[in-house]
Amino acid sequence: MVFLKSYQNLVLLQNLYRLKATGFEYIDHFDLNMRQSDEVPSSLSQLSHDITSCHLCDLSKSRSQSMSGFGSENAELFIVDYIVSQAQDSTNSYYNARSGETLKKMIENVVKIDVKDAYLTHAIKCKPLQSNRPSPSEWNSCKNYLFSQIEFIKPKVIVTLGPEAYSHLTGDNENFENVRGHVIDYKNYKLIPIYHPQYLLRNPELKKITMNDLKTIKSCLV
Repeated sequence: MVFLKSYQNLVLLQNLYRLKATGFEYIDHFDLNMRQSDEVPSSLSQLSHDITSCHLCDLSKSRSQSMSGFGSENAELFIVDYIVSQAQDSTNSYYNARSGETLKKMIENVVKIDVKDAYLTHAIKCKPLQSNRPSPSEWNSCKNYLFSQIEFIKPKVIVTLGPEAYSHLTGDNENFENVRGHVIDYKNYKLIPIYHPQYLLRNPELKKITMNDLKTIKSCLV
């Protein structure tokens, strides 16, 4: 299984980072204690635990915590943000600050879903180092977590917030304006990219456009 091999690689990297953190600079060759297939995360809660204790990249050194996700494991609406913000990292809260409050209002007041019944997560599960953009290797350490969350939850609709979340999830570098608000077939799901709420706060004239996008999301959930 491709997923099993990927997971085993993650386990190996995690062991190496833990050894490095304890001061080891060199170790003799060792064989990876290969996990059996039944030890691969079998539930969303087990996967969330793995994310919380992850040390696969340098972001684990600067974060306050790794943020696995918030919401229902039976969610029909799955929302993907790009990175964990400073405010989210310091408070361990998903809907905080002006951006978070805006997103909550978008979901509850327009889509008409309680945020507890949706599921919100990030493509990159930890706050970037010193507010820098995550590196490709950091995304490679995180991406199996995101793809696995989607497979466990099996939502009706996936919503990506902003161009970075969309391109990382899909691998598509299309001009964001050409896909924003469109219903896109993504594997077995409907995917709808929208503006990030933080971008809307800086560009309030786009709120009317986003209102129509939210109505599209709502119609796809019926």
